[in-house]
Amino acid sequence: MSLDKHQLRIFYKGLRAALTEEELEKKSLQITCRVMAFLSKREELKHFHLFFPIPRHREINTYPIKAYLENRGSTIYTSRVGADTLFLETLLLKPYTKFQLDKWGIPVPEDFELVSSKSIQVVFVPLLAFDQYGNRIGFGKGYYDVFLDSLDHSVLKIGLSFFSAESGIPSELHDIPLDYCITPENIITF
Repeated sequence: MSLDKHQLRIFYKGLRAALTEEELEKKSLQITCRVMAFLSKREELKHFHLFFPIPRHREINTYPIKAYLENRGSTIYTSRVGADTLFLETLLLKPYTKFQLDKWGIPVPEDFELVSSKSIQVVFVPLLAFDQYGNRIGFGKGYYDVFLDSLDHSVLKIGLSFFSAESGIPSELHDIPLDYCITPENIITF
């Protein structure tokens, strides 16, 4: 019996909630090591869009990936929901910027510049679950699908996941599949 998107969200939120702080950090560091291995063979990639972890969602700690990208001399972007829209705005991070949590607990850079997303070559995509075809489930707001759809189709979409792939996830026409997903154990190509 397969689960629908709502059931999968509940299931994976529960799996995340069951992880200890030590497990969260260990899995996050394993993912960081795999990201480093993946990028070590792709020196031509210089412009990265990175999400930052919302503590209450128990997301992957991406700050070590940020540090690696900075040391590599990469340009790093993140996003925020626009004040007057439901679209993600692209923010160019200043080197070694710090973050503070906004009123919703979302990490917001203290120093950034609002820019176009045209230079982005790679987007690290947050998700709750993914399948063997590159379909993913996020928190259900659709921000990333709209954002990914606005980018050039050559942009690499790389999911980061604590857990392995599902055999299948229901997908809709507006869903944008991943090109890769990096877990603590694997780098999966779709």
